[in-house]
Amino acid sequence: MSNILLVGNGAREHAIAEAITRSRQNPRLFSFMKANNPGIASLSEKIKIGSYSDLDAIAGFAKENKIDFAVVGPEDPLNNGVVDKLAKSGISSVGPTKSLARLETSKSFTRNLVNKYNILGNPKYKVFEVMDGVEKFLSELEGIVLKPDGLTGGKGVLVQGDHFSTRQEAVELCARILKDSASVIVEEKFDGEEFSLQCLCDGVTVVGTPLVQDHKRRFDGDKGPNTGGMGSYSMPDHSLPFLQPSDVEQGLEITRQMAAALLKETGSPYKGVMYGGFIATKDGVKLLEYNARFGDPEAMNILPLLKTDFVEICQHIIDGTLDKLKIEFEHKATVCKYVVPKGYGLPADHPDAASSKSKIEVGDVGKARLYYSSVDKKEDGLYLSSSRAIGIVGIADTLDEARKIAEEGVKAIKGPVAYREDIGTQTLIQKRINHMKNIRKE
Repeated sequence: MSNILLVGNGAREHAIAEAITRSRQNPRLFSFMKANNPGIASLSEKIKIGSYSDLDAIAGFAKENKIDFAVVGPEDPLNNGVVDKLAKSGISSVGPTKSLARLETSKSFTRNLVNKYNILGNPKYKVFEVMDGVEKFLSELEGIVLKPDGLTGGKGVLVQGDHFSTRQEAVELCARILKDSASVIVEEKFDGEEFSLQCLCDGVTVVGTPLVQDHKRRFDGDKGPNTGGMGSYSMPDHSLPFLQPSDVEQGLEITRQMAAALLKETGSPYKGVMYGGFIATKDGVKLLEYNARFGDPEAMNILPLLKTDFVEICQHIIDGTLDKLKIEFEHKATVCKYVVPKGYGLPADHPDAASSKSKIEVGDVGKARLYYSSVDKKEDGLYLSSSRAIGIVGIADTLDEARKIAEEGVKAIKGPVAYREDIGTQTLIQKRINHMKNIRKE
């Protein structure tokens, strides 16, 4: 029986906790969280609440509970070097070291690595530490994307047409980014459809999981501000309706080459999840970014479908033997819808902004799965925070059936909350299909 440490407190970690405790090995789960997630707490032998920057507290909790290995959920503890700290105590982790986590924590590191090892998928790009040359490079691009170099919680990317209109505005935004960030990455904007490909990696072997499409925009019809993700869906065939088989293979091949490049560049094997954010374009698949962990919400789409024992997968990742394990997922459709405070993503002076401190009631979600995210469990009940509250997942043989299950589940949550009704609808998916047919001239 293994003692496993989970670091993290969101809905993604709730899904990971569920996958761990479902194992035939009957592991004991110990969770280190920065806030009390009631779902994770209910699955854990013991929990500790603390800061993800307090590495001594995390390592102390691990030693005290004789932890065999750790699974690190969010990016912040990876960026803080929790994997390195645990390794000093002889505890292995599913999650990269601080150096390897630069795959996510430094966008310039990843772009430059793709360039250095001639891996396909990079846009035209340049990294600027000062404003010299910014205007000239901007004039060479048809469409512009700006990225601060560092962690931005999924909300730092600025896209022409969405966040700004003119090149002059782009110049001003670059100057503003450089006041807070060591560098700014200026890239060409792609036209296409995005998809998430989360891969398991032991340093050499890369195994793909079912593809997912996330929805960043706050409101139905892909309108409103960008968020951490309002929900996502996956299909029974593990692809997406607007993709060709070659798109999936290209995404996998880019990730395989990235794993090899990381090993060559750092001398250390990448052990954990390599989550590629890709976009299918008329010129093939392009790389938008990598994350060094499972996606949130995308983890909630794939982990419940996992047929292979998750603890066994973790052990093979740590041992570098993923090639010896057959990893299987159920052929089902999934729809995840995030329930959020009504004021989520809206300005602080908006009338709905106060909803983020409100109490909510959670009723019977029926056939749906429920994953707690940023909620605060107090003695008198459950309270919202300013972030996403609860992920509701429908799983079924067809997408429409999965969507209906998720929709019913969402209705069980009472309080000043909101969600996107259109995720998983045929109308929204047809829009994606038509977009790709149009740009591919099919």
